[in-house]
Amino acid sequence: MAHEHTQDIKPLPAGKLGTSTCGACCGDLSAAPTAFAPTGVPTQLGGGQRFRIPAMDCASEESEIRRAVEGIPGVLGLRFQLGERSLRIDGQPAAALAAVEAIRKTGFEIQAWPEAPATPEPGGEADHAHDGHTGSGLPRLLAALALATVAEGLSFLVPDAPWSKWAGLAIAAGAIALAGFGTFSKGLSALRHGRLNINALMTVAVIGAFVIGQWPEAAMVMALYAIAELIEARAVDRARNAIGGLMALAPDTADLQQPDGRWQSVPVGTVAIGATVRVRPGERVALDGVVTAGNTSVDQAPVTGESLPVDKAPGDAVFAGTINQTGTVECRVTAAASQSTLARIIHAVEQAQGSRAPTQRFVDRFAAVYTPAVFVLALAVAIAGPWLFGWTVLAAVYKALVLLVIACPCALVISTPVTVVSGLAAAAKRGILIKGGVHLEQARLLKAIALDKTGTITEGKPRLVEWEMLATSLPKPQAEHIAAALAAHSDHPVSRAIAAGLTPNSVEANNFTALSGRGIEADIDGQRYVLGNHRLIEERGQCSAEIEAVLHRQEQAGRTVSLLATSSGVVALFAVADTIKPSSAAAISELKAMGITPVMLTGDNQATAEAIGREAGLTDIRGNLLPEDKLAAIQALQKQYGATAMTGDGINDAPALAQADIGVAMGAAGTDIAMEAADVVVMNDDLRRIAETVRLSKRTHAVLWQNIALALGIKAVFLVLALFDNASMWMAVFADMGASLLVVFNGLRLLRNAERS
Repeated sequence: MAHEHTQDIKPLPAGKLGTSTCGACCGDLSAAPTAFAPTGVPTQLGGGQRFRIPAMDCASEESEIRRAVEGIPGVLGLRFQLGERSLRIDGQPAAALAAVEAIRKTGFEIQAWPEAPATPEPGGEADHAHDGHTGSGLPRLLAALALATVAEGLSFLVPDAPWSKWAGLAIAAGAIALAGFGTFSKGLSALRHGRLNINALMTVAVIGAFVIGQWPEAAMVMALYAIAELIEARAVDRARNAIGGLMALAPDTADLQQPDGRWQSVPVGTVAIGATVRVRPGERVALDGVVTAGNTSVDQAPVTGESLPVDKAPGDAVFAGTINQTGTVECRVTAAASQSTLARIIHAVEQAQGSRAPTQRFVDRFAAVYTPAVFVLALAVAIAGPWLFGWTVLAAVYKALVLLVIACPCALVISTPVTVVSGLAAAAKRGILIKGGVHLEQARLLKAIALDKTGTITEGKPRLVEWEMLATSLPKPQAEHIAAALAAHSDHPVSRAIAAGLTPNSVEANNFTALSGRGIEADIDGQRYVLGNHRLIEERGQCSAEIEAVLHRQEQAGRTVSLLATSSGVVALFAVADTIKPSSAAAISELKAMGITPVMLTGDNQATAEAIGREAGLTDIRGNLLPEDKLAAIQALQKQYGATAMTGDGINDAPALAQADIGVAMGAAGTDIAMEAADVVVMNDDLRRIAETVRLSKRTHAVLWQNIALALGIKAVFLVLALFDNASMWMAVFADMGASLLVVFNGLRLLRNAERS
């Protein structure tokens, strides 16, 4: 699965950081390449045009293309897939044409995306320009290394024999041919267009080594470079495949019930919403749905990260990719295969891989200055070295070539994306969906977190524990039927609890209206009724001392109260109780220990909020908040504490989630709106995952800077060695590629830690 690198050129909401492209240097984080015929027309994808760029398979090349296209009017976004070497340009057709022309001016060939893939030819371009990214490339590269070693041996053992020089030259040329000319040809193209990238530096180094007669060194440089990239690419694949493996979780077929009652195995893509599918013990759930018949337990770890199976009965939701364990169940499909929870996770993580963390942006800016600076330094050494230090011309040129090899920023560039992707994959394995490297890295900076009550701190599954009549204007059975009809039209947890606790009936509610943060209203038998909270009744001027006394008693008991009223007054009271999650108190304690101040923000009454909040270990508890009040509270917390997160699960929380520095949606019970507005989605509704996210953020940040220090430190050491005549070209490339592998494996530690958890 090739991941998409996304760079949106458009304004972003206040308080949010923008995203751009990223990628691994040479050993990219995308899928294995696929060869396509250069024919066809641009493919329209979501309003954009898709193109193939055969020479683009490295982060440096992606960056060059991005810089060429940025700023073109009408270009709304770029989506890179390095594995497929494809680019989708979102925007107006005229803007796409201008972007294509700009890309061609930088020296890159760009082709219309073909309608169908061609069959890859062995040894062709599908082998990847970095030679050896396919499994069949290893023997060839080992042979190249062997020939380079023979050339070095001849140069060392019989340096003065005329035949050994010519034999060494031929053997070295053979080694370079086996290692592949991909890097060489792209380097020449880059030089022709005045671009100083990795390929250009390696090309100059190899050509220079041949010119001064150091062909054994040139062969060794090319062979080591290609082998190290092969190892590097395979190591990086581990991070990539940790996400790509999600695609294999959901089966390709489902047992679909036919009109005659028979069961037939069909492709999941053909199953319509509302259809009935069967899942037997040991099988994976093929599609999101709701159990309609049967009881079972389901292992939801692949999606939510929960370690224990969850019991499922009729009415319970199941997710594609989870594993049915004990009983056969029938499920009504609630989402198409492409829109399942698992599919949304995969899509979100693919997009997240394309966002750049602050450290990544720093590295990109640094590398853009670093590479030309060292190139200039190498030129200065070659030109001024003989005058200033008395070196021979050949010695000065050789030192300059060593500097060029050392200058390759591969280790530096790859140090950040592999770490970020590993962190994202580690979070996904724990049921935490982080929508970008920027949020992964910045979670460590949180100083305060606002917590919604219902569904976040509490189970979000309240039940009706008491209801009573407050007036005699309606018979009690009629009041019950009206309240049930009103509550059935709302998806709020409190309304659902009331509807579930009352006797179902056939009363029809018309002209239904949701009163945000207050309640609901509708017409029944020509009369307007409302079912809402204390605030709504006060706004209607229908509160009294008697009602206040009853409300006080219920609220002191930690119950949430809804009131049924007509235009003439309050008719009945319905008390709903929720229970705190077992994990909430522990999660809040963890957050406090990390120096993060937790605050409850809820639309529920203050007394109920305080009863729940004190049980959870909170001291700052704010109730009776409308959506706009929650938004204002987030803004106040940001001013008071600094970086602030918001955690919620409802539509009412969406504005606050968007305002917060990091919005966290409790995904399993959350609404689609909250999940879209949030930056982090906790799939299993466990608040302890928030503290885990902060810890992962701190580890990721530490590894990022460890990798930067390793990459630059090793280069600094060899820079000094080169200037003082203690480093050779092959030692320099070995050190550079060794540093690349070191930072890759260091970044993968995050993924290994998640696997052990």
